[in-house]
Amino acid sequence: MFEVVSNDKLAPEVHRIVIKAPRVAKARQAGQFVIVRCAEGAERIPLTIADADAAAGTVTLIIQTIGEGTREITALPPGQAIRDVAGPLGQATEIHKWGRVACIGGGVGTAVLYPLAKALADVGNEVTTIIGGRSEPYVILRNELAAFCKDVLVTTEDGSLGVKGLVTNVLKEMMADPLRRPHAVYAVGPVPMMGAVAELTRSEKIPTIVSLNPIMVDGTGMCGGCRVTVGGQIKFACVDGPEFDGHQVDFRELSTRQKAYLPHPCRAIAAAAAKDSK
Repeated sequence: MFEVVSNDKLAPEVHRIVIKAPRVAKARQAGQFVIVRCAEGAERIPLTIADADAAAGTVTLIIQTIGEGTREITALPPGQAIRDVAGPLGQATEIHKWGRVACIGGGVGTAVLYPLAKALADVGNEVTTIIGGRSEPYVILRNELAAFCKDVLVTTEDGSLGVKGLVTNVLKEMMADPLRRPHAVYAVGPVPMMGAVAELTRSEKIPTIVSLNPIMVDGTGMCGGCRVTVGGQIKFACVDGPEFDGHQVDFRELSTRQKAYLPHPCRAIAAAAAKDSK
């Protein structure tokens, strides 16, 4: 069992949960994830390790409530425990000293971006982070990123915080400025956002790494649920990724596969809401 140390709300339906998991905390590297199961027989949820404290034996998970499984986890108060935490899983981020790096996070994808940006800054890169959300309450980790980033630029769809519009607009401005033009780009967020970023940087030949979030079940490459096409080859995000060359990813196929599962979490949410109303 893995004790919940703290559970606080970062944004609507987004929680930051710190749990005791000493072995995971000690072994974890940036870019890796765990598969969490709240209780016996519960849904298996893949979650990026947002941060870890090896000395305290804790890992930090940032979780968006989008279905019954995540609802169960985010409802746990400090002192209670999660049944299973398997990991760390996946390939660690290859950290290079690029020079100037733009790290782009959309919505809860900023949680995945955080450890990548921190690792890139730790080796001496000049990191500018561009984070976006629907409106101010949905922009997360702004202050935490500011602790090690040169700049943290914010966009919101309604203009309630930062620049009104999309993260790609700000990236385009950076690319046009010789003094700010990034030598590499990392993007994490909704599939359309990552696809748009990759398309923007492709013609400029700026290396672009994306962290994919396909449907995942076992985290070992056995189930095939997280299959993606990269450079014309079949890859599995859980064991080959989750990070890939954004210019090689077939985002159209990935988007189609993601949409095939959309009705399922919706039904789970509806069922949970109906249960709560009784």
